[in-house]
Amino acid sequence: MQSTSSALDDAAVAPQPVPSRSLRRAFWDLRDGWRHRTLWGYLGWQDIRQRYRRSVLGPLWITISMGVTAVALGLLYSQLFGSDPSFFLPYVTAGLIVWGFISGCVEYGAEVFIENEGLIRHLPAPVTLHVFRLVWRQVLFFIHNLAVYLVMLLFFPIRPNWTVLLAVPAFALLVLNGTWIALVVGIISTRFRDLPPVTKSLVQLLFFMTPIVWVYDDLLAKGGRVAERARLAEFNPFLHFIEIIRRPMLGQSFEPRYWVVTGIITVVGWSLALLFLRNYRARVSYWV
Repeated sequence: MQSTSSALDDAAVAPQPVPSRSLRRAFWDLRDGWRHRTLWGYLGWQDIRQRYRRSVLGPLWITISMGVTAVALGLLYSQLFGSDPSFFLPYVTAGLIVWGFISGCVEYGAEVFIENEGLIRHLPAPVTLHVFRLVWRQVLFFIHNLAVYLVMLLFFPIRPNWTVLLAVPAFALLVLNGTWIALVVGIISTRFRDLPPVTKSLVQLLFFMTPIVWVYDDLLAKGGRVAERARLAEFNPFLHFIEIIRRPMLGQSFEPRYWVVTGIITVVGWSLALLFLRNYRARVSYWV
């Protein structure tokens, strides 16, 4: 009787296994992925070095490419819209820098698990490690491209004020959203392989629907039907993420509505990402 009761006591004290499909497992995957930051930090940097291997300028080509694109589009569209180049060039540059980060998280996020098939199959690591690696690589691209913005400060009369400090929390929000987007799109694309090319086409379309090479405030100032149609851009979530960073970079006024929308998207997006992690985290290794 004593042995039976002690066995029952041990069973009651023993920790119960956590189901594989649970929110706790999802949070553990995020935690373990963050603990491997030394690994994905190194791999993200190596991705950039490998891309420009045997190149004389190396990663400096990232900045050169962004600078040439910004100047070309800025001069072209400033003439088409009759805008002052001293305002339009920094405006386009800041927009392109932010857009480069967003589009990279979406496009590369669609293939983040597919491209890392070998590591996923042979390396026992959390799936979020590969997402963190991707986002970290995009952060490095963003930092490189900021050099173009700093050059613009030297040649054009941009006078950033105290609002420039808001660019720091704005970029933190951008990183948070880039992480959940890459995670969700990556899981869906791993299961449905037709999604990556569709994603690339959609990103190209959204580039022209987002005020990067056209000025949203100018269209609103025209009033009438033009302003009414321009307000449809408010339904584009990328507009709000662009503006929370670009406006501080250009010394423009603070607009609370952009921050409210991005905050709501962040909460909803991460709720969706946790749901996907809970339900499909363990299936990624079978789908790749």
